[in-house]
Amino acid sequence: MTEGGLLDESRNLYAQYATLTKTPAATWRFPSGAKVSFSHIEGEDDCFKFQGSQICMLAFDELTHFSSNVFFYMLSRNRSVSGIKPFVRATTNPDSDSWAAKFIEWWIDAGTGYPIKERAGLLRYFIRVNEQIHWADTPEELVSEFDVKPHEPKSVTFIPATLYDNKILMEKDPSYESNLKALPMVERERLLYGNWKIKPAAGLYFRRTQVGNMLQIIPADVTRWVRGWDLAATTEQESKESAYTAGVLIGKRKTGRYVVADVINIRQSASDVRQTIKLTAQMDKLKYKRVSVRLPQDPGQAGKAQSQSFIKFLAGFDVKASPESGSKEVRAEPMAAQWQAGNFDVVIANWNDMYFDQLESFPESKFKDMVDAGSMAFNELELMNTVSFGAGDELSKDSYWSG
Repeated sequence: MTEGGLLDESRNLYAQYATLTKTPAATWRFPSGAKVSFSHIEGEDDCFKFQGSQICMLAFDELTHFSSNVFFYMLSRNRSVSGIKPFVRATTNPDSDSWAAKFIEWWIDAGTGYPIKERAGLLRYFIRVNEQIHWADTPEELVSEFDVKPHEPKSVTFIPATLYDNKILMEKDPSYESNLKALPMVERERLLYGNWKIKPAAGLYFRRTQVGNMLQIIPADVTRWVRGWDLAATTEQESKESAYTAGVLIGKRKTGRYVVADVINIRQSASDVRQTIKLTAQMDKLKYKRVSVRLPQDPGQAGKAQSQSFIKFLAGFDVKASPESGSKEVRAEPMAAQWQAGNFDVVIANWNDMYFDQLESFPESKFKDMVDAGSMAFNELELMNTVSFGAGDELSKDSYWSG
């Protein structure tokens, strides 16, 4: 697991009572013969490796990272003849588009997206009939309505909590609150305040009124420049519906502020796109001295070949191509956090209105090329200022633990 994750936390609970073995899976073994093991499910096919398992306590970390099929299949493994009644526990952060949001909607205010305090911890019961989940306040209601056996209804409860309920973390690392408050609005609402309904919408990421300063000239205190590109290869004559090729130049200043100095947004053929990127790199080098060029790499061998071709074509420049991961919204969030905090300046130029219009309509706008290019430039600037360390005890993407 990653640092500070489930396995690390389990050491505080079990180290004085049990022995940890890490192969074939991380497992705490107790003198009584009981054990708690950690494993992962990356896709639905991974469920079948648990066929035949009897898991008395089934616990999910970040439930919204699992599909409903995974959850309900693993529920079928939640059984035991040990004399201990099987049970399931799950933790998660809010995700308005997940199946879990629908599953717990009774506990959530439909208007605000926040948990209903009066319902916190209250039990409800469900059964599945004809592929539909039916809920009731008591198991007797379901038994009566659907003529099922008394033990068939399953009980569920939801207990909301935020950072402010974690007294130990607040005491030992009070600065973590400021980290969450630095997030863009959507993620701040989800991760700090527990909002289950908020979704990305136009104007929630970037607004022109959040710009710190509109500058007449390029500031002289920029320490690093990066131009990020988002690539397309269709001319306007071929299609007026196709995406644009966008290049956004962002600099980081000595003060820690950022400046958007230049934006290119064009529709061109593939060969013209290559020439534009090279000419822009030459002009950037002449005007700003050292500028790093960052290009997206499409998945697969074709994307790798295209990236290698670009790098060779741009020999003599600081150029790198890297695969993109996560949604456009996820990639835009780090830049949006600084933008919303007023830490961006923008140089006055004829591209301003075009740029601001796309930023303010993101992510609902049809075209997101300039946002993507800016996100790439910003994320590369921040990457330059970090040092990466190897992680130990890594299992995989999504994890659950059982006992």
